[in-house]
Amino acid sequence: MLPTQQGSFRLFRLFGIDVHLHWSWLIVAMYSVSTRVGNYASPLWALLEYLTLFLVVTLHEFGHALACRQVGGSAKQIVLWPLGGVAYVAPPSRPGATLWSIAAGPLVNVALIPVLAGLFWGVAVTGLADGHQDAHRFMRAITWMNLSLLIFNLLPVYPLDGGQILRSLLWYPLGRARSLLVATGIGLAGGVGIVGLAVWWQSWWIGIMAFFLLSGCWSSFKQAQGLRRLEQLPRRPEFRCPECHAAPPIGSYWLCPACRGAFDPFATSAVCPHCRTALDLTTCPDCGSTRPQRSWDGSIVDA
Repeated sequence: MLPTQQGSFRLFRLFGIDVHLHWSWLIVAMYSVSTRVGNYASPLWALLEYLTLFLVVTLHEFGHALACRQVGGSAKQIVLWPLGGVAYVAPPSRPGATLWSIAAGPLVNVALIPVLAGLFWGVAVTGLADGHQDAHRFMRAITWMNLSLLIFNLLPVYPLDGGQILRSLLWYPLGRARSLLVATGIGLAGGVGIVGLAVWWQSWWIGIMAFFLLSGCWSSFKQAQGLRRLEQLPRRPEFRCPECHAAPPIGSYWLCPACRGAFDPFATSAVCPHCRTALDLTTCPDCGSTRPQRSWDGSIVDA
């Protein structure tokens, strides 16, 4: 249950990536600013604080998107909403590529720590804080917000960055499906713990966050079960996906784009037996990449 382009509007486009803002962000922004106004002599600082937090989250998401592109993946959209941001990235189906795409987001927050700490220290030692208490409070708030975002995102609760980093590391010894099963299992337990924390602290905000985390984790857990069943199917070792190098399963697991009939393109030379439509591209059920079927046997090499 993540935000999509539906219900959001485009703010700008940078590096070929569209940044959208969900409408609910505006409502939460007004509420959040109103709760922070009392910390400053001027309410403008409360607004600036929230806008700076918005900038930090945007930089975090661009870290994901640009890193994904660096390893050959696709990243075209970022959606910002009250619970943070979501970069819609599709890295190559390899643990290293996925790990870098996910880890780059928190690394942006790590890079911001000395920058913000230096500005906070500069405001203090130059005496600016003496005559501008709002500036000092602002820098302290932003410094702690960035650090809090980093710590929270690194919790090993799927689908937080920490949970996805854990899954990527487990991918090496366990494989794609089992690593996701383990990571989402830990994530479900962690999500229940966050629910308990929300009840203990009587925080509806943490409760909402826990609900979305558990929903996303449960969806990924079911996906992992499907991947596990897919891995156990009999395979055709004479063919290999050009992207993930997995052998295709034996059986009618592909749909003809013309008649929607199920068939096995590797048994029919990519021609639908129902309507005789030739399949130009074949999708790998393991990684989702789409390539000409002739490239699966190594006769051509895709760029």
